[in-house]
Amino acid sequence: MFYVGNAGKAVPFDTLLEAIDNTLTPSESRRKNILGVGTCAAEYYYDVNHHQWKEDELQISLTHVEPRSVSDQIAYNAVKLVRSGFDFATGWNHEITVKKILQRTIFLETIAAVPGMTAAIIRHFQSLRRMERDGGLINMFLEEATNERMHLLSFVTLRDPSLAFRASVIGSQFAFGSGFLLAYMISPQFCHRFVGYVEEEACSTYTKIIEAMETAPEGSELAEWKKEPCPKIGIAYWHLGEKGTILDLMYAVRADEAEHRDVNHSVVEMNPGDVNPRFDPNVRLDGALKKYVSDMMLRAAPQ
Repeated sequence: MFYVGNAGKAVPFDTLLEAIDNTLTPSESRRKNILGVGTCAAEYYYDVNHHQWKEDELQISLTHVEPRSVSDQIAYNAVKLVRSGFDFATGWNHEITVKKILQRTIFLETIAAVPGMTAAIIRHFQSLRRMERDGGLINMFLEEATNERMHLLSFVTLRDPSLAFRASVIGSQFAFGSGFLLAYMISPQFCHRFVGYVEEEACSTYTKIIEAMETAPEGSELAEWKKEPCPKIGIAYWHLGEKGTILDLMYAVRADEAEHRDVNHSVVEMNPGDVNPRFDPNVRLDGALKKYVSDMMLRAAPQ
């Protein structure tokens, strides 16, 4: 965005040095980037190749954000109540089987793709009404919705749901979609906290699935299933390589859910005018300058 805005002209050396110095000695009062990179860059951001996880990024932690308000407490208890009822109805707390995993993941992913799209639509119309930027949040939530849909499309290639299952999805999606739409119009903060807690439970579920697969006795159904090739749609989307397996797919999906968890919790804390927490141009530029300085210092160090 900087080079486009300046028609590719060169950066004066003293300006570059000032920007580097400003980055390496941060101040709470520093708001403007010396190189002139504005927050509008976030509006054009759409990372279609984001979900190519590195090995260390797949090892996620099961974190939890403690409720800080009455609204947070309501969101947390609502998620816990729904989770308990769903676990009981599906027998999830007993033996984990391939059939149970696919039933659970397919059903939940048809619901999980609703919040991101709902948030994007409402924020889109809000941006039109107010005639102002959205800080890149619209694109972020569109990607979140697409990502959850890719989870569904990957899992559904492994099991074709029955007509009764599809009917239950239609009813649940209508009920949840309508309720979430109304709730988001009233309180986006409540909804993002709610989704954050939902994603905490999703991380817990996928961790339980991964542990069950990795500890399954040799020759058992789960032990054999985890070594089966990942569906081609999953291999392409998460860049798993030709030898990507079902277990690799589960790790990638869990990493996605952990990101959605952290993003939705962070959005609750945003103030008006703040930029997409996943793509703040100033933060990206600061990181690039720090890496540049670090690389130069290491290159200049005696061998």
